[in-house]
Amino acid sequence: MSVETIFFLLVIVAVGTYCQSVTGFGMGIIVMGVNSGVDLVPVATAAALVSLVTLANSAVSLRGNFHHIDWAAIRMVMIGILPAVIGGVLLLDYLSEQASDLLQLLLGGIIVFSGILFAARPKQLTERSTNQSFLVSGVLSGLSGGLFGMAGPPVIFHFYRQPMALIAIRNMLLLVFALTAIARTLFVAYQGQLGLEIWTLTGLSIPLVAIVTYLVKRHPPPLSPSAMRRIVFVMMIALGLYLVLFALHDLLGAIRAEDAR
Repeated sequence: MSVETIFFLLVIVAVGTYCQSVTGFGMGIIVMGVNSGVDLVPVATAAALVSLVTLANSAVSLRGNFHHIDWAAIRMVMIGILPAVIGGVLLLDYLSEQASDLLQLLLGGIIVFSGILFAARPKQLTERSTNQSFLVSGVLSGLSGGLFGMAGPPVIFHFYRQPMALIAIRNMLLLVFALTAIARTLFVAYQGQLGLEIWTLTGLSIPLVAIVTYLVKRHPPPLSPSAMRRIVFVMMIALGLYLVLFALHDLLGAIRAEDAR
């Protein structure tokens, strides 16, 4: 991996961290989306990096913040996530070798869907959802987390609809992200895919994430949080649409080339 590639990847991590520090989400989506759009490193490498950085960030944020957690909901989410993460990683391995354009199409679709979901600002329910609904959100998040290291969109949308305090929802999501990152990282390590390249990128990214997070807290952006969220929503949707259109162009080109034979 060249020095230029490492530099640009760290710039993407810094931008993603900035957005997440201001809005509470976006790092994994931005890192995965931009990396796939400019083809810096393989999707599997970027997903492993996102998982490890997310784990470090969640571990720090969760210290002393286990108050008001709905442990029954967490158990159901994790029952769904754990097997789905393994399925997502295996599907990533298959698509990386057999259908890279389809993989990029899936990533773009998930990013567009995430941007729309977050922009919709789900209405809070008056009663807690059933345990089965947490299980379903866990399965969907596990697949997304296994494929791209982004377990957020389905479970974020579901949790924010619950009649719970925002601080409790935030801590529960951080816990889910941390446990998902642990499960994904352990399975990828079992497969022998955590090489020196990934650990080097992680070692460089974690201090950068800490510095950017600190600077954002000391020097918040001049725009309001709602304005920043709108900017991130638009950026996510535009990025996702770009990946979808690019992947469709390549898929159609491959189909035409096959028909011409």
